[in-house]
Amino acid sequence: MLANTIDEVIEQLEAIIQTSIEDESTLGYFAALYQKVTINVKNKLNQSYFDDDQRMEQLDVIFANRYLMAYTDYKEEKDISASWKVAFNLSNDHHLIVLQHLLLGMNAHINLDLGIAAAEITNARSIHTLHSDFNKINDILSSLVEEVQNDLARIWPFLFKILKWAKKVDDFLVNFSMNIARDGAWKFANELILVDATPSRKPMILERDNKISELATLITNHRILVKILFKIIRFGERGNPSDKIKALRNVNGI
Repeated sequence: MLANTIDEVIEQLEAIIQTSIEDESTLGYFAALYQKVTINVKNKLNQSYFDDDQRMEQLDVIFANRYLMAYTDYKEEKDISASWKVAFNLSNDHHLIVLQHLLLGMNAHINLDLGIAAAEITNARSIHTLHSDFNKINDILSSLVEEVQNDLARIWPFLFKILKWAKKVDDFLVNFSMNIARDGAWKFANELILVDATPSRKPMILERDNKISELATLITNHRILVKILFKIIRFGERGNPSDKIKALRNVNGI
């Protein structure tokens, strides 16, 4: 069921989180981060942060529904975008570190879904007025990714030492998701907006989807030194997926 309000988005994300905790599924990692992002967006509404609060909530809901629909369809074994299929399928790869799972979700959601959502709520004459708020969503997400890493590092001190030593690698991964994805999503939104009819946008979306699904390899495949580093980080991430989901939510009990 699609969400109609930002509160419904938060509720549906909570359902995914609880299911993931019960199932010991890494799918809950992205849902936990995304819920924090959505709560942050909600808290900033009517606080003179966004240029247009009503439009921002509309964007947030449409944007979130693309993830919620992809998740539901995946669980029901229906066809979904190639970008989300890669991210969801790799949830079964327990060799990946938490940050990689998060970036796989952000790759699909920002690089593909955000541009589509932005194009749906505006037009060629008004899209430029959305740019500032568009960037603010990415700013919120970027700050929370750093917060998430700090949360995990406090629980697993060994992880903190590795992240500190490998800051350049860490920064590369975050910048891959934030800077490149944000600019690419905005460019894609502006390309979509020039095509009025939804059916005419489908070939453009399919082409974009295929490219974004291939980008996932930048998150999972690395040179031998980075692979070794990630194995060390993975070793430091003790606990089950449910433990890490709770850590991502700042919930005690690990």
